Amino acid sequence: STRPSPFPDAPDGRVTVFRTRIRRASRSRRLRLQTRMPKNKGKGGKNRRRGKGDGDEKRELVFKEDGQEYAQVLRMLGNGRLEAQCIDGVKRLCHIRGKMRKKVWVNNGDIILLGLRDFQDEKADVILKYLADEARSLKAYGELPDSIRVNETDTFDEEKDENDDFFDFDDVDQI
Repeated sequence: STRPSPFPDAPDGRVTVFRTRIRRASRSRRLRLQTRMPKNKGKGGKNRRRGKGDGDEKRELVFKEDGQEYAQVLRMLGNGRLEAQCIDGVKRLCHIRGKMRKKVWVNNGDIILLGLRDFQDEKADVILKYLADEARSLKAYGELPDSIRVNETDTFDEEKDENDDFFDFDDVDQI
């Protein structure tokens, strides 16, 4: 006796059964399937969170107080440290504070505000980096001496003669 086919559209009412082999995934593949990275639901990574950093807004000019000094960066030492020539004539080893690291980039020739240490006169902490126009206005107010050059990598009065970097080969023969 034949049973009625559950598939009425099959030709001759016959059902063809295909055997499919069900295979379990290997253990490593199962672990991979379980430990997928979550989908990104946001609109960007840490660069978006950081913002564009246009910096168009004007910030208030900060003058030095007691225990602080203006300085110009002589050279970068690495590891958040730099060497700076202070306005009072002392060369100091300076440490860039954590709030400024990787956010405010300090370069040679920049004008900075230092917090002097009571217990170490030869060391100081960088409190603020002045932008070029802020440093020019400090110079106009008379806070910085005229010998300081703003926005240049040559620091202070290290005047060079125009022929200092060059030599004649005729001079070499005489030596």
